[in-house]
Amino acid sequence: MTIRHIVAWKLNGEDGAARADQAAEITRRLEALVGVVPSLRTLSIGPNVAYPDQNGDVALVADFDDLAGLEAYQVHPAHQEVVGYVRSVAASRISVDFEV
Repeated sequence: MTIRHIVAWKLNGEDGAARADQAAEITRRLEALVGVVPSLRTLSIGPNVAYPDQNGDVALVADFDDLAGLEAYQVHPAHQEVVGYVRSVAASRISVDFEV
């Protein structure tokens, strides 16, 4: 069973340009985890392109072989480093994990 991990963030930048910069940095940092975190099978991430007042600013979709793989990703030191940055710029976060 594959576990799909989806996360969306609303960022705390003061304006659209600041949030776009934050989204780009989150994207850069998370994409750098591919090949570093062994359990991370696929990763797709990008900034929101429509309805900025209603939608989040950036979203991630990542696949793992199983729940153990997702849990290994969550505690991996490289991921934890990214988490520190994301928490510093995120106003809110929502996530969902499901089987595909």
